[in-house]
Amino acid sequence: MKNTVRSFDPRQEMRNNTFEVFHYKGLLPFDIEVHHHDFYEVYLFLNGSAEYWIEGKRITMNPGDFILLNPSELHRSIILPNATDYERIVLWINKDWLSTLSSDNCNLARCFDPNNPNHKNRLRPANIHICPSSDKLHRLVEEYCSDLWGKDEYLKAIFVQFMIELNRLSDEVVGKSKKDEDSGFIQQVLVYINENYNKNLSLDEISSRFFVSKYHLSHVFRREVGVSVYRYITIKRLIASKKMLEENISASETAWACGFSDYASFYRAFKGEYGISPKEFVSGK
Repeated sequence: MKNTVRSFDPRQEMRNNTFEVFHYKGLLPFDIEVHHHDFYEVYLFLNGSAEYWIEGKRITMNPGDFILLNPSELHRSIILPNATDYERIVLWINKDWLSTLSSDNCNLARCFDPNNPNHKNRLRPANIHICPSSDKLHRLVEEYCSDLWGKDEYLKAIFVQFMIELNRLSDEVVGKSKKDEDSGFIQQVLVYINENYNKNLSLDEISSRFFVSKYHLSHVFRREVGVSVYRYITIKRLIASKKMLEENISASETAWACGFSDYASFYRAFKGEYGISPKEFVSGK
């Protein structure tokens, strides 16, 4: 059997139009900036000392915990001091491909949907030693790294079984633990930004609204979130813009609706973030 463990790869984009799965062991070589993906992500924490930051929530993790992320959620992992042997499995899933595997009676993307009453970012199995979801994910990694006959068909079969088990686990387990923390004051700022990103937001306006100095807001925000206030607002606007472009709304109307001052600033931000222009993004869909 091939060794499935690999060192960390900083790549954050998919190269496959179905799914990709990685078994990582070792500390991150640098701090990962808050980010989002165009795909679903499943993260299984195996060992080490780490937390996960998702939209203002710092989530504590135990070995065997799953983290589920949808494309609209900004997130980053946080390696705690003196951490060793940081080990995890990361699964990336193409949204459109997952949709083709679903049916009216079996929506495999349900566990990622924040509007689903059972939605939770962290799933903690009652017994990590008897967890079908974990077992299937380990089996998926083994097959993914193999060269066995019938690999593609077998991978698809294991993947569907895994997603069914994951959705069942989402229905069974409790979500937030008492140790999980919202980032207090910064959580309020994030909520405000999320509700008003399409308006003329500025550091001056936000600090005034929350009765704090610009220096204090900038310092605490970067410490908790990992990026500047301006950077966070820009990412939120870009996430919204991609959804509008996918709905065939014009690029100029999208720029205005998402809070950019003009099309030129929207164009620069979009191409700087995604490497393509808004029109190229639309034509590639």
